[in-house]
Amino acid sequence: MTQAGSDSPAAAKREYDGAAVARGTIYSYTLVQEPAAEFAAQAPFYLALVELDDGALITAQLTDIDAAVSIGDRVEMVTRKLTTDGDRGMIIYGYKFRPVMT
Repeated sequence: MTQAGSDSPAAAKREYDGAAVARGTIYSYTLVQEPAAEFAAQAPFYLALVELDDGALITAQLTDIDAAVSIGDRVEMVTRKLTTDGDRGMIIYGYKFRPVMT
């Protein structure tokens, strides 16, 4: 996001250089085995309530899961494909959370 009157890519890059990665802790989760029709191809998947480091709670799908999920696991926000929509196959992206990369 650039400030008003600041349209250059260089200005946008300066604004994002110090951006923090949204990180948090799994507060609660469930394994979704029978999702809504538009998410059926992704099943089964984990849906979690994540407590961000700033204290906010957010609901999100978990991704890149290679081990058991547990309450208290540290996670970080990433951008991932959510679904494909429409006759032309428009890809819709959004946020998910994955285990923190060390």
